[in-house]
Amino acid sequence: MIEGEDNYEEEEETPMLRLSSLKLTVTVEQELIHGVSVTNDHNNTIRTGTLWSTVAHIITAVIGSGVLSLAWSMSQLDCYRSPDPINGTRNQTYTDAVRVILGEKQALLCGWLQFLNFFGTGVAYVVTTSTCMIAIQKSNCYHKEGHEATCEYSGNLYMFLFGVIQIVMSQIPDFHSMVWVSIVAAIMSFCYSSIGLGLGVAKVIENGRIDGSINGVPAGNVPLKLLLAFQALGDIAFAYPYSIIFLEIQDTIKSPPQENKVMKKASVIAIIVTTFFYFGCGCFGYAAFGNNTPGNLLTGFGFYEPYWLIDFANACIILHLIGGYQLYSQPVFAYVERWITEKFPESVFLTKIHHLKLPFLPDFQLNLFRLSFRTAYVVSTTGISMVFPYFNEILGLLGALNLWPLAIYYPVEMYKKQRKVEAWSTKWVVLQIFSIVLMVVSAVALIGSIGGVIEAKTS
Repeated sequence: MIEGEDNYEEEEETPMLRLSSLKLTVTVEQELIHGVSVTNDHNNTIRTGTLWSTVAHIITAVIGSGVLSLAWSMSQLDCYRSPDPINGTRNQTYTDAVRVILGEKQALLCGWLQFLNFFGTGVAYVVTTSTCMIAIQKSNCYHKEGHEATCEYSGNLYMFLFGVIQIVMSQIPDFHSMVWVSIVAAIMSFCYSSIGLGLGVAKVIENGRIDGSINGVPAGNVPLKLLLAFQALGDIAFAYPYSIIFLEIQDTIKSPPQENKVMKKASVIAIIVTTFFYFGCGCFGYAAFGNNTPGNLLTGFGFYEPYWLIDFANACIILHLIGGYQLYSQPVFAYVERWITEKFPESVFLTKIHHLKLPFLPDFQLNLFRLSFRTAYVVSTTGISMVFPYFNEILGLLGALNLWPLAIYYPVEMYKKQRKVEAWSTKWVVLQIFSIVLMVVSAVALIGSIGGVIEAKTS
């Protein structure tokens, strides 16, 4: 047992990977890139997370993106502590776990893919926010001028305003300070998901029939049909993206009780809730509109009335996305700031904290590097969103990039190594087939999504 770790009473637990050499040090387990060490296992972090705060984080990360559950593989792993699941050293990030179990080269690639997805998710959230703001304007316009009125608006102003809000929100110090943000975002998720589901059910009842068919929306030719189907796979793959921040969320949980047990329970609760809403919105939405199903159920104007309810639902989405953006940005902030501070520990610009007293607010700790870097990060995601403001295409592209490598390949490989699955055994063959099939799905989804982005940009 590593000195200084929490001392839990031993419980029967599936054994973790037993590393062949006990000479592996905490520094190696926790370093983020080759040659860069981080602070010790506890690094004086006060963890206050509970079961319900963890559920809120997961729901904030998940709801609003798609329909397919892919995070099961991460929840089957006890990767947070290694080599022992109870008393081992904490792996505070997904990349740390990959490093300890699969090695440095795999961790480096995983890190780049993870941060690419974090950045891309930020872009998607900016686009979605502007889409919702435009939907509110359109809803009011259609209510006043009629459903056939020409109600067209630009989203650039709303992207800019969302960026300004995120510059302020980005000054939240770290993931551990975000509980209230996730709780508010999770409540908003329930609100707009319930509204979407309710409107879909009401529309089916109003129609008196179930629209749609087993063949889906017809297309002019086979290549176009395949392109749209591949893009849809990418959208679905974006559904449960929290596998890439699974360990970051788990690192907020206080102990005892054991973090892995709390995380598993929280995952089950969150996945049951989100799957109910996802399948409800997906199935009833298609049943309500059939071949005329909009790209976004609450912004594509399948529903016009009650307009105030549509406005409220879109406002809830916006509040959710404000918190969701931070959930996927904080890991990037933490990594970059920790890495560069260790490279230049004597730099006043990097380390000095300025204490500001604001009226009616608690003391604010300002770090100039944090302000500069996080502002630049938000500006970059906002700028790219203005260039590529395509909702479904962006989601499909991100889903395709995330699906196989981060949600399938690495979890499967870590599982096989942890459980010491023998090559060519039945379990090994099943896992390999599973991984290969999802790799093909990812590839065709990527092709479809890239084609969709190109078509949207050139049309």
